[in-house]
Amino acid sequence: MQKGKIGVTTENIFPVIKKFLYSDHEIFLRELVSNAVDATQKLKTLANMGDFKGELGDLTIRIKLDTKKKTLTVSDQGVGMTTEEVDKYINQIAFSSAEDFLEKYKNQANNLIGHFGLGFYSAFMVSEKVEVISRSAQEGAKAVKWVCDGSPDYTLEEIDKVERGTDIILHIDKDSEEFLEENRINDILHKYCKFLPVPIGFGKKTEWKDGKSVELDEDKIINNTSPLWTKKPADLKDEDYKAFYKELYPMAEEPLFNIHLNVDYPFNLTGILYFPRIKSNLDIQKNKIQLYSNQVFVTDSVEGIVPEFLTLLHGVLDSPDIPLNVSRSYLQSDSNVKKISTHITKKVADRLQEIFKNDREQFEKKWDDLKLFIVYGMISEEKFYEPASKFALFKNTENKYFTFEEYEKLIKETQKDKNKTLVYLYTTDAEGQFSFIESARNKGYDVLVMDGHLDLHYINQLESKFKDSHFVRVDSDVIDKLIQKDESRESKLTMEQQNELKPVFQGHFPDAKGNYSVILESLAETDQPVLITQMEFMRRMKDMSALGGPMSFYGELPNQYNVVVNANHPLVSRIHEDKEKKCRKELDKFNEKLKPLQDTKAELEKANKDKKEEEIAQADKDRIAELDKKIKEFQDKRNEVLDKFGKENKIVRQLVDIALLSNNMLKGEELNKFVKRSIELL
Repeated sequence: MQKGKIGVTTENIFPVIKKFLYSDHEIFLRELVSNAVDATQKLKTLANMGDFKGELGDLTIRIKLDTKKKTLTVSDQGVGMTTEEVDKYINQIAFSSAEDFLEKYKNQANNLIGHFGLGFYSAFMVSEKVEVISRSAQEGAKAVKWVCDGSPDYTLEEIDKVERGTDIILHIDKDSEEFLEENRINDILHKYCKFLPVPIGFGKKTEWKDGKSVELDEDKIINNTSPLWTKKPADLKDEDYKAFYKELYPMAEEPLFNIHLNVDYPFNLTGILYFPRIKSNLDIQKNKIQLYSNQVFVTDSVEGIVPEFLTLLHGVLDSPDIPLNVSRSYLQSDSNVKKISTHITKKVADRLQEIFKNDREQFEKKWDDLKLFIVYGMISEEKFYEPASKFALFKNTENKYFTFEEYEKLIKETQKDKNKTLVYLYTTDAEGQFSFIESARNKGYDVLVMDGHLDLHYINQLESKFKDSHFVRVDSDVIDKLIQKDESRESKLTMEQQNELKPVFQGHFPDAKGNYSVILESLAETDQPVLITQMEFMRRMKDMSALGGPMSFYGELPNQYNVVVNANHPLVSRIHEDKEKKCRKELDKFNEKLKPLQDTKAELEKANKDKKEEEIAQADKDRIAELDKKIKEFQDKRNEVLDKFGKENKIVRQLVDIALLSNNMLKGEELNKFVKRSIELL
């Protein structure tokens, strides 16, 4: 029997392994099973090359639990090791200086195994003693047994072993007895080993017989050795991809599309990505893409490898060029990883373009589900925007779909304003903003539906990309103001008459001084008598503030609405006539008192028009201030008359309520009053 010390210069190596190798100790099983797979694959390679002439036989890797002995055994029938190989690969841990190693890597736990080939030593994270029994596949080789109790001391001796291969026997320590539970081991194997290329057996199959479960003499294989991504796309059908998706995500709905990746230059990458169905924004879940290295599971946190927008996808990626044990910071800085990320973006864009080109009808049917992925990609990944702009679609209120180029051709003749700017009208709520949409349609304009979670950012991006264009929500002003043409419509009311109607309507709004501003516009007689709009800029800024970021201060500002009264509508004319009958005499009294005051003020201002502020006589300044005060007093009294008239006029109240109702702003008691008043008026 050979005794010795493992080739390190410090006795601190095993505490480091236990504490620092991985934050998650379950990884030990992945490492040991991966080593067993490597040993098996090496034997297959030797056989293919003619260097191993024996029978391969059953190559199943078996995991066995013995709860009485408190052992967990990983057995393979692979290439095995000679005494010399055990001494070389297990005893000689080649650290130039263990102290340097400890200092340099103690805070980079996930890098350790990958840098130093310490996969086997991860066994000591959960074991008080580890035994290795191995017999090489070389002809005439003797079996060897290596034992270590977690100190640098080990024993190595020759023993009898009939079959080639290696058994790793872990004597589980007290702190790690969870790894003696069958369900725990089963879960770990399913997580890390379910697609390994060599059969993994854990336990035996059972069947129900005579009212009880009976164990059969047949291994229960826990893995699929030939997962779909290892096969050629040409050999697969749609049904195969759907079946594999079910294998990955048993509870998920059928996906929209899939993309099969198969790259061998300038790096190796295989995989299958799926576009899942997302019913609402609440359904979005990341961490659904599983990353493998040679069919060994690495992680499902793939932000460093897959572009941010594609983390919404589901599926599998496998690349031997990605180290099996790496920290996320390493992933994000690795040049191969960056190349893979760029390539995946290109492949996704190419596949979507192909689907769009070959079956546009199906693409349009699935657009509402696909839109979130594509818009997210266009916003967040500049390299994706350019190819995506060829197949990204607009949907209008008639449920018709257009590419960007097609839609520009559709509206360029009708929706250019007097400044030659192309105006894209859109709605965020086709039902709630229906009256505004109808007004636009009556003008021959088209309205887009932009009601997605990311559409506010999307619109801002498109405005920066489209030349001489801007987007305006259809309810942000009257239609003639949204797309201003050269022609103007005359008003039936004089400016003085319009000014008198403002207080008539203003008094009906809850916060007349701050939130609602009444303006009169010369619209068509067939347009709505009263509309409530919200200026595009302020509304968009407030919407942006709701998403956080530098615009958040806009959220503290009150909502600003314009109450647009149609000066040419017959009902407004009727209100004006009623006002003339009931208020004219009283209004004229105030106007008679106002006119000389206003005339005097105008003369003073004219006399001082060309003077600087400091050149105006103080007496003139005082006189103007006094006139302003008196003018305001009479105007306030006049407005009180108009306000009172407005509040007593049922038609005014009705028109205001209809405008509020059409914007979903009439609720509770006021809505109930409106219903009762409507019945009375009928």
